[in-house]
Amino acid sequence: MGVAKNQREKILAGVPADRRAYAEEQLDVVADGLSRLNALIAERSAEKVVALQRSLLRNIGNVEQAMVVGFPFEVPAEYADKPLLKGRATVEMTIRKAGEDFDIMGTIYKEGKLTMVIDGYNAPVTAGNFVDLVQRGFYNNDTVVRSDGFVVQIGRPNTKDELYVDPDTGLKRTIPLEVFAKNDKAPTYGLTLEDDGRGYAATKLPFSVNGALAQARNEFEANTGSSQVFWFLFEPDLTPAGRNLLDGRYALFGYVTDGDYFLKSFGVGDQVVEAKVVDGLENLVLPGKQAS
Repeated sequence: MGVAKNQREKILAGVPADRRAYAEEQLDVVADGLSRLNALIAERSAEKVVALQRSLLRNIGNVEQAMVVGFPFEVPAEYADKPLLKGRATVEMTIRKAGEDFDIMGTIYKEGKLTMVIDGYNAPVTAGNFVDLVQRGFYNNDTVVRSDGFVVQIGRPNTKDELYVDPDTGLKRTIPLEVFAKNDKAPTYGLTLEDDGRGYAATKLPFSVNGALAQARNEFEANTGSSQVFWFLFEPDLTPAGRNLLDGRYALFGYVTDGDYFLKSFGVGDQVVEAKVVDGLENLVLPGKQAS
């Protein structure tokens, strides 16, 4: 709470004038939320604490985004034919089980709802590909193709080689592996960090929480990402602090910020009813168009 109050002016100094009022509103929400958080911790309300923490992280992310002027790096020209997300977007997804309801700790849900923040600042190509497909309605009525206690995967197209075909061009769409090492100034493309001789390097977006969202690909071919994506099911006992086998090998481009508890019950054959972009669509730059 001290940071939000005591360093308020220092934080706001980095926000452009036309976004200052918005940033102030977000900081007010954070300050109020931190006060409520202390009360919930005292009450030992674990579920409410986690829910409020997630909400406050979104507010903090909004302040960070308000501070950004322009895009922090140039995406390589060879990927100019791909949709790019130059900023963040929020995607909401409604999911449903096949023939039964979700039972989450004794509470029954007809449908599950996921809220995801998609991070184009750290993975513009991967995030842009996903947001474009969401906007096209590709994931509506899709089904889960893998659910093994480790990941939940969706997005398999009905094509022989399992690659998405762009209806506008008739061409198969693939995207490169895109991994942003923590101390780099731009992502590494087309190589795992291990293949780049930096298997030790931490990533800006780590597989460290339940519901981390990443691009699926052929295990032995880095640049075969298309429309399939997966959520990581985090297990603290199986995932070393600060490091796991997925970091640097798969392109992580977002996180579930609400509803991640549905994922472990989301099995093969279960359905994505609808996916929609609810915020940040203006950050999607389509091929041949310039960001505003």
